[in-house]
Amino acid sequence: MTTLAPPRRKAEKILIRPSHPDDFEAIASIYNESIAAKNTTMDCELFDADRVRALVEKFGDRETILVLQKRDRIVGWGIIKRYSERSGYRVCCETSIYLSLSETGRGYGTQLQTHLLQKVKEFGYHHIVAKILACNQKSIAFHQRFGFELVGIQKEIGYLNGRWHDIAIVQLVLPDIPPYHPNLKYSQSI
Repeated sequence: MTTLAPPRRKAEKILIRPSHPDDFEAIASIYNESIAAKNTTMDCELFDADRVRALVEKFGDRETILVLQKRDRIVGWGIIKRYSERSGYRVCCETSIYLSLSETGRGYGTQLQTHLLQKVKEFGYHHIVAKILACNQKSIAFHQRFGFELVGIQKEIGYLNGRWHDIAIVQLVLPDIPPYHPNLKYSQSI
């Protein structure tokens, strides 16, 4: 008896690119899914396109939102933002990734994180921080696969949905990136 192999699934064509204003509604919608899930963000007020626009308008030249587009639909996004406005922290950024809940488990987060880290290097950041709800062990493990290390837990730092929440702080130090200087080009590859 001959067994047939199951048909191969065609790889989905995706595009990861900088966001533009037409994406802001989709970005807000994906973030609102995370707010409703109550396990990935401390935000509790829903976003709309105007709120995303206001965030982006405050960005400096080393901050961005990248979107993951599947066919003609945005299914994920990642953000790079400065860690602090204090000049001594110019070497450090904070990153976050959000996927539409229906698109998790398909490798899109890995692809988006890879692009996000490349952009971090292009921006000349030496140190990356991510703040993760400590109950979100999947996200902590995801970051650890990229070399992030857990450096601490901030106990009861937030109160949301009737309970205290701890935040895990993970970091990645990029030793091949020198201290940021605005006149240098940063284009090292991962």
